[in-house]
Amino acid sequence: MSSERPLFLNFARLRFPVGAVASIGHRISGVLLFLTLPFWVWALERSLRSERPFDWHIGPLARVALFLLAWAAAHHLFAGIRHLLSDVDIGSSLRASRASAWAALIGALAVGLAALVLP
Repeated sequence: MSSERPLFLNFARLRFPVGAVASIGHRISGVLLFLTLPFWVWALERSLRSERPFDWHIGPLARVALFLLAWAAAHHLFAGIRHLLSDVDIGSSLRASRASAWAALIGALAVGLAALVLP
């Protein structure tokens, strides 16, 4: 009998390739967008009433939420385009795949930061 016990796998110490980070981010952003869908429907309904209900101050917590939602929408779009192109063998080489993963990650971060600056 082997005396080796099962090894505890610490995910915080694993180093994922950039493509895996982009793919996991794509799934997380999709779930985040799906879970916030009721908020978006409520916000659309409220905005169609008049301009008055949307004259509110954006506090720090709302800015964090705005950043997360802008990042999620941008990342889901960019990573989704990356996955669709990969499905038809465009950018499937290792070098192109890494470059497109970095582009999706950096582009989504830039859109999230721009959402903080613009309003």
